[in-house]
Amino acid sequence: MAESKKYTPKAKNNQLSEHGQVPPQALELEEAVLGAIMLEKDAIIAVGDLLKADSFYKPAHQKIYKAIMSLSSKEEPIDILTVTEELKRQDDLESCGGPFYVSQLTSRVANAAHIEHHARIIAQKFIQRELIRVSSEIQSSAFDESIDVADLLDKAQQDVFDIAEGNIKKESAHIRPLADEVIDQIIAASKREDGLSGVPSGFTALDRITSGWQKSDLVIIAARPSMGKTAFVLSMTRNMAVEHKAPIAIFSLEMGADQLVKRMISSETELGSEKLRNGRLADHEWEQLHTKIKGLIDAPIYVDDTPGLSIYELRSKCRRLKAKYDIGCVIIDYLQLMTAGSDMRGNREQEVSLISRQLKIIAKELNIPVIALSQLNRGVEQRTGDAKKPMLSDLRESGAIEQDADMVLFIHRPERYGITEDAEGNSLIGIADIIIAKHRNGAVGEIQLRFRNQLARFMDLEGESPDVFGNNHVVAQTFGSSMNEEPVGYDDPNAGLHVGVDFDEAPPF
Repeated sequence: MAESKKYTPKAKNNQLSEHGQVPPQALELEEAVLGAIMLEKDAIIAVGDLLKADSFYKPAHQKIYKAIMSLSSKEEPIDILTVTEELKRQDDLESCGGPFYVSQLTSRVANAAHIEHHARIIAQKFIQRELIRVSSEIQSSAFDESIDVADLLDKAQQDVFDIAEGNIKKESAHIRPLADEVIDQIIAASKREDGLSGVPSGFTALDRITSGWQKSDLVIIAARPSMGKTAFVLSMTRNMAVEHKAPIAIFSLEMGADQLVKRMISSETELGSEKLRNGRLADHEWEQLHTKIKGLIDAPIYVDDTPGLSIYELRSKCRRLKAKYDIGCVIIDYLQLMTAGSDMRGNREQEVSLISRQLKIIAKELNIPVIALSQLNRGVEQRTGDAKKPMLSDLRESGAIEQDADMVLFIHRPERYGITEDAEGNSLIGIADIIIAKHRNGAVGEIQLRFRNQLARFMDLEGESPDVFGNNHVVAQTFGSSMNEEPVGYDDPNAGLHVGVDFDEAPPF
């Protein structure tokens, strides 16, 4: 079988139209803008963040604007003479039409009164040309059957994303309307009984610190394999969607959608996963299944198990889900299984850095919290005692994850390392430490949750008797990759619950 060709874009500044049409342009406005910049000293300030050299259609205008930006960066005066000298220094003067052409540009406009409006039109024409260019490349490559389709899709999405990211600017806003909006949010939070301003996780102690997951935040939840990362976010998803009716999107890159839903049903109905697999339920268990599942199946939860999902595919899917279902939170399980597209393959650290950066951009663009699970490196295993608690430096593959995240949480279950009691002699069996190691807009700290090993479910500690799920367990002496490996000497007090189900295997890398 012939090796598929890699999709490579054509030259970016191709000025010819394949359909015989003149590309979108505004030559007169380009001349007017360049002339206005050379007439008034502050004109460049109005257009500097709107235009770049490629925004101009005519190559001579591109070179003139480059000379202008070069002068601006050196804080030198910008006029006909200085621009002419800069072009001469760059050996571009003659290719731009000489001193006469440069001087003629100032006659195209009387003053710089409308320069910003003219610049926006030029920028719009450039975006149109870029869309035409990218569309033409995609169409041409789509006819070539030797090009890998997945590679083509990744590159096409990336090119369109780059056009939007590089050219659509957001205006600065005065503080008054921003302050009014914040005050409205504070008032709305004060009227809520729980006092939360974000999407509640359903864990009381955690929500007390975070006030719920906040809009536009990137939250990283990290742990070593078998600590219960997936169980934690599934428990949280259930709380958010069933109890608080918040629409949640889950992107599961590690586990199939049916497996994910089976775990949620097992947790919700308190029926062992093995029983759900083989269907051997007693009459009362069938009734238990149908009764307890009602809230879950009606909950606004949307599951996507696309394998090898790229960051650009994720962004497109999130946009559609936001438009169609107004999702309130996105959960990704997990970050290291995502890809950044064909261009970044081979440099894993840069790829993970790009993914984390783009996740933050998605959170800001859609104005929703994005929660991504992440692996930790093996350094945790080399430490002893309390030193096994994860730290920010343990985040795997890239320091950019820590940098981009608004919050970083670690899940630590001491019993996985054979630690059964704390310094005061309290049992740690069935206890999970949730460590808030970074909180850009709030306090850091540590809370404890109850972990029901049989159901892979996290719960609040408040009001729960530790004897129900903790003190009657005997801790296993060895720990494999299975989070739910049955401990040595374990005596299951809950009839009908299977403990040996492998809920959270260690991922492949």
